[in-house]
Amino acid sequence: MASIMKSLIDNDERYVKAFKLFLDRSTQHQSMTNFIHGTVSDILESLGDGKDKLNVIGVGSAGGEIDLEMFSQLRQKHPSITVDNQVIEPSGEQVENYKVLVSKTADLDNIKFTWNQKTFHLPFSIPKYTFKYKRQLATYPGQYFSMDDIKGMLDSKGISYRSYQMPSYLDISECFVEGNANGELLLDFLLLVEDFSRTAPVEMKEGVLEMLRHPDCSAETDGKIIFNNSIEALVLDPLP
Repeated sequence: MASIMKSLIDNDERYVKAFKLFLDRSTQHQSMTNFIHGTVSDILESLGDGKDKLNVIGVGSAGGEIDLEMFSQLRQKHPSITVDNQVIEPSGEQVENYKVLVSKTADLDNIKFTWNQKTFHLPFSIPKYTFKYKRQLATYPGQYFSMDDIKGMLDSKGISYRSYQMPSYLDISECFVEGNANGELLLDFLLLVEDFSRTAPVEMKEGVLEMLRHPDCSAETDGKIIFNNSIEALVLDPLP
């Protein structure tokens, strides 16, 4: 009887544990912080011109660290502007972590936080070489889509945008050690499938590991397999 693969999002405890391991093994948060202090800071300079209020939606905000980093930059540029911030995050534990962080952070009086614990659909950023497996792994129809899908939608509607790349890397060496608990957890997070290593068909598991190790995705450095987890950000230009 075929195994049933379940969405990692539905197991809050394992999802948060996997996310924390991902952050520990990757440079993603540092890359995003650098981006906020550089490019985003410049964008915020003009974003709030002539406005007394901004409406913000944070999708997949996790524990709020990146959101608050951005709000700190916004406050420096526009100290009097108010913000209505809608947070969408699937993990109840992360929502609570966000609330605790807000309670401990000064100078947030101008921001109204509304927390919404719900799932969301995000683009999948592993190179196209592996994207076909992401389609097969979808627990719910249409759960996964690529950045190219988003760009295509914007292009079709005549909406102009600017694209920014944030280099980010993830050590996935443990994923290739059979039975390694951390490696299995990282695979769960990358694919958003609970216990992927134990529930996926053998052929699919082997195919995913082969693709993750492919030069289009990873490079071997000092005996480690480093996955290219670079992030792309799109900034939409104001409508005429």
